[in-house]
Amino acid sequence: MKLALIITISALMLAAGVGLYVTDFTAYLGNNPTTCNNCHVMDAVYEGWFHGAHQSWAKCADCHTPHALVPKYITKAISGYHHVSVFAFGEIPDAIRAKHESLGIVQENCVRCHIDSVESTFELNHQSDRYCFDCHRYVSHGERGISLLPYQDQ
Repeated sequence: MKLALIITISALMLAAGVGLYVTDFTAYLGNNPTTCNNCHVMDAVYEGWFHGAHQSWAKCADCHTPHALVPKYITKAISGYHHVSVFAFGEIPDAIRAKHESLGIVQENCVRCHIDSVESTFELNHQSDRYCFDCHRYVSHGERGISLLPYQDQ
């Protein structure tokens, strides 16, 4: 009985290790934007960012995850689980949209990076119940429809 349990646990650990190695799991712990573009449904989003205004200044995680270490990896884990389950079960949406929880993270990162610009906006008692990207939708990812293929920078 004890030997069977040890063999089962060892086999599960080996299978998990092989799975993590094959999927290049550690790439998802970093901030390389090409990792976010591993799935073809992200091509247009990646391409828009690649040709957009933020390409020189911010990578995907700079806008889409919190900057504190633990919340960043919790967000990455939740997003990763969601992405894997969506792709595994074939429920890929036609239009990729940020989840409600993500909108607040993106807003906080907009304000964090652009605090000098938005301070005056907040001082003027501007509608603060709106997100920055409500008006500045194409700043970070550029205009839609630039290209459907990644790496078309030449």
